[in-house]
Formats: sequence, structure tokens, C-alpha cells
Amino acid sequence: MKNFVLYIIVSVVGAVILALEILGTRVLGPFYGVSIFLWSALISVTLAALSIGYAVGGRLADNNASFSRISRFLTIAGVWILAIPWMKYPLLSMAEPAGLRFAVLLTATVLFFPPLMLLGMINPFAIKLKALSLDSIGTTAGNLNALSTLASVVSALLTGYVLIPNIGVTVLLLSLGCVLFLTALLGLAVEKNLKRASVPLTIVVFLVALLFFFAPSISKNNSPGLVAVQQSPYGELRTIDYEGQRHLLIDGGIHTRVDTTTWNSTVSYAAVMELPKYFFEKPGKALLIGLGGGSLLKQYRYHFWKVEAVEIDPVVVQIAKEYFHLLPSDGEIVVSDGRQYLASTSKQYDVILLDAFGSSSIPFHLCTKEAFSLISSRLAQGGILAVNVEANGWDDPIITTFSATLKSVFHDVLVLPIEEPPSTFGNLILLASNTTLEPKRLPEDNVTFDPNWRYGPEYQKVHAWDNHFFPDIRNAKILTDEANPVDIEAERINYIARQQLHKYFARTQINVSW
Repeated sequence: MKNFVLYIIVSVVGAVILALEILGTRVLGPFYGVSIFLWSALISVTLAALSIGYAVGGRLADNNASFSRISRFLTIAGVWILAIPWMKYPLLSMAEPAGLRFAVLLTATVLFFPPLMLLGMINPFAIKLKALSLDSIGTTAGNLNALSTLASVVSALLTGYVLIPNIGVTVLLLSLGCVLFLTALLGLAVEKNLKRASVPLTIVVFLVALLFFFAPSISKNNSPGLVAVQQSPYGELRTIDYEGQRHLLIDGGIHTRVDTTTWNSTVSYAAVMELPKYFFEKPGKALLIGLGGGSLLKQYRYHFWKVEAVEIDPVVVQIAKEYFHLLPSDGEIVVSDGRQYLASTSKQYDVILLDAFGSSSIPFHLCTKEAFSLISSRLAQGGILAVNVEANGWDDPIITTFSATLKSVFHDVLVLPIEEPPSTFGNLILLASNTTLEPKRLPEDNVTFDPNWRYGPEYQKVHAWDNHFFPDIRNAKILTDEANPVDIEAERINYIARQQLHKYFARTQINVSW
């Protein structure tokens, strides 16, 4: 019986450790963005906590290994995990002035180090209790570690593929705490007896029920303007109404903003992404990589282009249809990774719009020389690639790097700036083609252009084209599948973007990401 309980305890501990590490991205990601630095912080905290836990647990186990002590560690870890939903909001606010990199490490340490360290202390106790003699201690340690690791594998798959998308972050955190409580009671029952364990079990069940009832939640009632919050395998998605506009936020970053009366995009870059149409005498065929709310799809469809979109996240597609007025007639949508889709299709497009780069996450496999070569092979003669990139000013290094990488594949590359003055943070559009980029007509030819509408879409097109430039790419680094440090640049951009985002929503009571 005792050996069987030990196996259960070790399995639960292994499962909770991996689930907690993965959950960390959803607890902190909406505020900081899910970047390589967040993953690095979580992995470092996890490994450091487990290392100290193993060392401390081993010494304590040599002095007095017992089921009751294991139960004590499990209980404290469970209490800490149950407290995370209440601790994270004030902690995130306090850590923000520390700067993105340090704040991520600080919050990850405070929230996750203590329970992970306590869970790391369990295995040495289990080995000490299970080992019958020194002759079998190697086999005992190997079997228990293998069981714990196998449980971690199963937990990682379940957490990412099933639990987070379907039951949410807060409920899952509370559930992990409950599982540790129940496991602690099981250990207590082995050493004491089931009758004595029944009283604390009843108390735990009652308290946990209260926690679930009063758990901090994100809903329309406690967050004015919040239309929906959904979890997907790829991120946390929130739909928010603010000042007559509807926003789609992915991991806390704005990916779409539309007017709720017309459903037209209100972000400047969306208007500038229409400029490739001016290089063709008649509507053609376009592919959009990265759907968002579907604004670009509708803009091209409105001018009679045949359009398709590739979106990796099926929940994004669902949100675009349900909350951003995307209709089946607006274009065909394929749920797939952009590069994978391009590799599997032989279709040719006049325009390919690459709009899959968020501030916190630039998919590295979509911005390499190999990826752009694949895109080039899917462009018809005279075809154009348009890439939307966030940068800190017109001469940001990320623009130079992207331009150099594009130039290694395409004949002509130019940059369309949007924000003023040139040092301002914002979006820039890069155009690339295997022919000279000469438009058939200019944006001024549009009869609806109103020069007095300073921030209107037609003005944005004219401004971008009038200020287009060919970047200086001398000595610039070319991104490849083998060597691609774009995550470093993405983190720098993400820090500035998060500061602006927090200021943008600061005047409201909308619970955006913390």
C-alpha cells in the first residue's frame, strides 16, 4: 500500500511541475508577451527551484523521511498555487517599473519558485522511503524518476493540448492546488489512518469550494468593455470594446482594431498594406498570412480581389467571424502555419501579405532567407510581398535586418513609413518584388482622397508612398534558418509596445491583461 501511494505522489508531483511551468506563460504572457525571455525566465526559475528542492529535500530526508513531512510540503505548495490568481495582479503592477527583462524574472520567481522548490523536495523523500537497501537504491531512484518524468510528459501534453484551451488558467491553477491537497491527505492517511484524515479532507473540500466560488475572474461584469476572453493552444485572446472601437488582443498585444459601426480597420498600417494593389492594373489574387480580425481580407475583397488567408490559430478564425463581422464571402481561410501552407501549395499569387508578426512574438521561421525564398516562389510574375513590422523609428535595426534579408532574395525592396516624426515607434511596411517596384497609379488618384482628413486611410497611403525609401543595408545581417537572433529584436520592440499599450488602456477600468 505504501509503495503504491509513493508512486501516486511521485506521479502527481511530476505532472504538477510541468503543468505549472506551462501555465506560467499564460499567467505572465498577457502582461509581458510570450517571448523567448519569458520562456527563459520560467525555465530558469523551474530548474533553479528544483535544484534547491532536490538538495534540501535530500538532506531533510536523511534526517527524517516520512509521509507526514511529504504531506506538509505538498500542502504548502498547494496553498501557494491557490494564491497565485490573487497575487499576480498586484505583483505585476509593482514589478512593471523594473523593466521588462527583470520584471519577468522577478514575477516568475515570486509566483513559481516556492511551490516548485517544495515539489522538488518530494523525490528524495520518496527514494528514501522506497529504498529497501543500498543494493537497490539505484534501481529505486531510477524507477521513481522515470515515473515522475513520464507523468510530466503526459501532463505537458494534456495542459497544452486540452486543459488550457478548455478550462482556462485560473480554474486550472486552482485544480492543481486541489490535487496537491488531495495527494497530501493520501500521504497522511498512509501514515496515520483514513478516519483521522477524513476531518481535514472535509475541511479542504469546503475551503476549495469557497476558493472556486470567490476566485478572481475575468468577465464582462467585472471588466467593462470586455467582450470575450478565450484561451487557445497559441495564446490568450481578448476582444475589447473601447472608445467606439473593437480590439483583438493576443497575449496582451493589439492585433486588430476596427470601428464598430463600419467594421473597417482603424489602424494606419492596414491602409498602407493596400498599396500593393496600386501596382496592378486590375484586381488579382492575394494571400494573407495572419488573419487577425480579418480587416485586410475584407479590404482586398472590397476591391474585387480574390483573397485567401492562412491562420495558424483556429480560435482567431472563430473570433474574427463572431466578433469582427468576417463573412464567408470575404475569402477562403485555411487553418495552418503560413510557411507550412506555402510549402504544400503550388498556387501563385499577385500579392502576399505577411501580417503575422506581433510585438512580443516574431515567428522566426517566417522571416528568414529560406522563408522569403519560398514566398518568392509562390509569387506570380510581377508579384509583390508586403510585410508588416513594428519598429522604434524608421531606421530601427530590425528594419535594416529585414530589408537585407528580403534583398538577398528579391530584386527590389522598399520601406513605407507610417508614423511621424521618423523616430516614433510604430508600424512600417516593407515591399519586395522580383521586378522594379513602380506603381501603375498613385494613391492620389483615388477620388475619395480628402487631404483635410489628417488621419484617414487615404492620407496614410499618400503619406507612406511620398516618404518611401530604400534602406541602407550595407553590413546588415541576413536572417537564416541556421542563424536568426530575431527574438532579441522582438524583445526590445515588445518592451516599448507594452509600455504604450498599458498607457493606452490606463484611462479605463478594462481588465486587459493584469
